[in-house]
Amino acid sequence: MRSLRTQLSVAILLTLLITVGLIGLFSNIFIKLEFTNYIIEQERLRSEHIVNDLGRFYDPLSDSWDSDFLHIIGTYSMHDGYILKVFNLNGDIVWDAENHNCWHVMDEIAVKMEKRGASGSFVTKTYDIKQDERRIGAVSIITYGPYFMSENDFTFINTMNKVLIAISVIAAVLSIIIGYFLSRRFVRPVIKSAHIAKQIAAGNYGTRFEGGTKTRELNDLVTSVNHLANALSEQENLRKRLTSDVAHELRTPLAAIGSHLEAMIEGIWEATPERLQSCHEEVKRLEMLVADLGQLTNVESGNLKLSKTAADLMDIAQTVVDNMKAEIGKKNMSLSITGGSSFVELDINRINQVITNLVSNAVKYTPDGGSILIEVIDSAQNSTVKVKDNGMGIPESEHILIFERFYRTEKSRNRKSGGAGIGLAIVKSIVIAHGGMVFVESNSGGGSCFTVNIPKLSCK
Repeated sequence: MRSLRTQLSVAILLTLLITVGLIGLFSNIFIKLEFTNYIIEQERLRSEHIVNDLGRFYDPLSDSWDSDFLHIIGTYSMHDGYILKVFNLNGDIVWDAENHNCWHVMDEIAVKMEKRGASGSFVTKTYDIKQDERRIGAVSIITYGPYFMSENDFTFINTMNKVLIAISVIAAVLSIIIGYFLSRRFVRPVIKSAHIAKQIAAGNYGTRFEGGTKTRELNDLVTSVNHLANALSEQENLRKRLTSDVAHELRTPLAAIGSHLEAMIEGIWEATPERLQSCHEEVKRLEMLVADLGQLTNVESGNLKLSKTAADLMDIAQTVVDNMKAEIGKKNMSLSITGGSSFVELDINRINQVITNLVSNAVKYTPDGGSILIEVIDSAQNSTVKVKDNGMGIPESEHILIFERFYRTEKSRNRKSGGAGIGLAIVKSIVIAHGGMVFVESNSGGGSCFTVNIPKLSCK
């Protein structure tokens, strides 16, 4: 397989060569055609001049021509390729080139034109000779047809052909040089992008295409490759963190269960109901983690089916508030709801889960005595629910990460202060399944506001 640079260079070279060749060919044809027309026109004008000159040397008083001048005109005309035969009014020959070795001249003209590839034959044209608009005789002019070219004319044509050939050669050389540099300029980003893609495929996600190009399409290619590298690097980091988080979430309860059972088996601890209850709680913790993961897998799968009905988002939010009263009361917090009705096609159970997860998150990360506000907003395009709290807040740098699986702003991963970090991932997946979007506005120590927009695609 040939390289892109080679194919591009050959394509540019062939294009330029064909263009130059066609220009040279058509230029040659056009110049030759125009020059031929010019020669034919000059022959016509020359014949008219000969006729006019013959008329000037006629003496009407003696009714005769000046024989010396006729000889001069006839001889010069013969050497220029014009064979004359002059007649008076009675049709008598006054001067005839045949009497002055004209056949030799005619043979030379025929041979010369045939050597130049301009084959033809001699043609005769007869013109009336006039003086003061009065006919005084006639002249027959024999010329080589359709045209005759002198040595100077052939020299001019040859020079033009040489110039066109020289221009073609120079253009070919320039096309090779230009094609090389153009192909190098266009291919370099492609080759470099291919190299970077191979590095990415090998797992080196830190490779980037530095700098840009002045070509929009190539610049898009470079940008796409860099974005691909960034995305894969982020996915690799998320994968590693996910593996670490899963291991951490499993390690703690398993270690607790294992140590408790080992101590009881070896007789160090007595198998009391309290200790067995502790093991049971850790098992329940594992069950909850597996249930969360199963739920997330179900929600994120492409086969998630929504049972949509027309519902009031305010009613769903009020149901969540009623269900969360007991949990809110434990932390002496206030939970209020504002806004008005907003009807939209949705899966009631799934959206209930979304609002519940958001409120539960707010409860976990808001100190005792804090406040949580649920606001329902209706518009022509969307139904919106906002969950606001005055808790610990989320650093701006973590806004794009909190919806990832197992991500938690609280790095100790203490279950007492937070869950496994799956709740917001479930929220995001459910909202996206509804064609909506979810985002957060928050700063460290300034509380958080989670916003869910659900489009009104088919409202009742």
